[in-house]
Amino acid sequence: MSTVPDAVVELATSSGFLLVLILVLPFAAVLLALVLGGRNPRRVAFLTLVTGLGLAIAIALALARGGQPLIYLLGNWAPPLGVALRADGLSVTMLLTTVGVILGVAIYARNNFTTPPGSGEERAPLMFWILLMAVWGSLNLIFLAGDLFTLYVALELVTFAGVPLVCLDGRPATLQAALRYLLFALVGSVLYMLGAVLLYGAYGTLDIALLAQRVRPEAAAYAAAALMTGGLLAKTALFPLHLWLPPAHAGAPAAASAVLSALVVKGSWFLVARLWFDVMPGVVTLSAAQVLGVLGAGAIVFGSVVALRQERLKLLVAYSTMAQIGYLFLMFPLAFDVAGQLAAPGPALTGGLLQVVSHATAKAGMFMAAGLIYAALGHDRITGLAGVARALPVSTLAFAVAGLALMGVVPSGAYVAKKLMLDAADASGQWWWTAVLQGGAVFTAGYVVLGLFAMLRRAPAPLRLAERVSPLAEWVSLALSLASLLLVFAVPASVPADVPASALTPKNFIMLVALALGGVLLVFGLSGQSWRAAEAGGGARRRIGEMLGAGIERADGIIRRWPSATAGLLLLVMLFGVLLLPGASG
Repeated sequence: MSTVPDAVVELATSSGFLLVLILVLPFAAVLLALVLGGRNPRRVAFLTLVTGLGLAIAIALALARGGQPLIYLLGNWAPPLGVALRADGLSVTMLLTTVGVILGVAIYARNNFTTPPGSGEERAPLMFWILLMAVWGSLNLIFLAGDLFTLYVALELVTFAGVPLVCLDGRPATLQAALRYLLFALVGSVLYMLGAVLLYGAYGTLDIALLAQRVRPEAAAYAAAALMTGGLLAKTALFPLHLWLPPAHAGAPAAASAVLSALVVKGSWFLVARLWFDVMPGVVTLSAAQVLGVLGAGAIVFGSVVALRQERLKLLVAYSTMAQIGYLFLMFPLAFDVAGQLAAPGPALTGGLLQVVSHATAKAGMFMAAGLIYAALGHDRITGLAGVARALPVSTLAFAVAGLALMGVVPSGAYVAKKLMLDAADASGQWWWTAVLQGGAVFTAGYVVLGLFAMLRRAPAPLRLAERVSPLAEWVSLALSLASLLLVFAVPASVPADVPASALTPKNFIMLVALALGGVLLVFGLSGQSWRAAEAGGGARRRIGEMLGAGIERADGIIRRWPSATAGLLLLVMLFGVLLLPGASG
């Protein structure tokens, strides 16, 4: 049995109790909401979220004061017999991001999921608030758990809380999408658990800190890394394993889509980062990391092009999620130095973390804006969005600001993330990722321009709104989008010295205009919208662009079929297994 230094035990008993509180709080709220029922779950959720925000801030302050990770030993038993909770800078950043986004989602959804006065208990409002608290608590457990089995339990809790959010309305189409999500996520869970079993059999523990000391480059570690990475990619919906993501977003409420896109997929990404950088830094190879980068690049291209082909605004945003997930995996090859050795923590990991936070806030704001437009019009057909900018100026502005943040303009978090990863690419000699990072912004500009162009067009007749949307919901959507755009000012310590604080400098303004023009060219070259085709005219270039866009869209349809996705997952696991072998990076 290993021992824990006295200083660590003292830290666990003096500050670590905050970790227990932020874990227990959401699940206690779930139980309390079930007991109280009626109109009370919403009140319980808001009270819990405000308290949780205070706890997350207290944990961040305790980490800053102590200068080392917070640790709590459950029952005061040290691993491997006991279970440890740990919070480092990565964990605390994710805790703060999660509670902030979920609080925003709660404010946004407060009128959509409420029980009318004088009526009995309704299923959808009750389940929404309970599931929202369950997702929050499960994600907190992922960020704080110190062993691979507890992480497995947390992963399953996230899945079982996230799946019902997809089908709250009970329609057959949403039930089918939820079942699709559940089954593929469970396949990923099986692979993850198989890898954890291999590690336990080989090293006698699942504690992350102990495994980091014991894991050696050998067959059990190679097989475990390949299985667990593949399983987690399936849960993250990284291309080409995204068969569940577009259908799940198509019929889910906007608030649920915001949670799924902004937070749920980040849980499994976080585990991939923990596995590679904390558990197996001596096992993973540059070759395997290059595969993750290639998959990320594929996600950017396929997701962006298929987003341009969508007829519904919400599906456009869903496919943009698929594309943005790709950026999160570009950090893995860039975490290796010029000698092919893993050099984390470093600028690539910091850039990846900033990309996660920026994406979470921007994508939540974008889904909220799309949901408000749908509620106001009664539809979200892109060809029918003319006049929306005049009728819903705040929602349109929220969509635009979120799009700018995702494009990576100054001073967004995505810009700083891209700058850090570009520096890592330059330092490690991996010039090809520079092209992906720079070109990806043009693809992002394409579908943002498509949505905004549709909203800014003049309506042939005054719009008749199906219902009035909540002004507070609009402002919350805008606030989250602005949080992503202005992230530079919240994390000054992570910002390189040569990053300008203003987008109004001549160089940055020219870059913004170039991105917008590139986006326009993509819209008129690849988009399938009928009004775009009429305005673009004919010609050979037009026909080639249409054929290319349609071909990628058809390929995406084939990739998202069950046989293709399952075969792709198994092939990826085998490929990782081969590339992790000694000499694979040579």
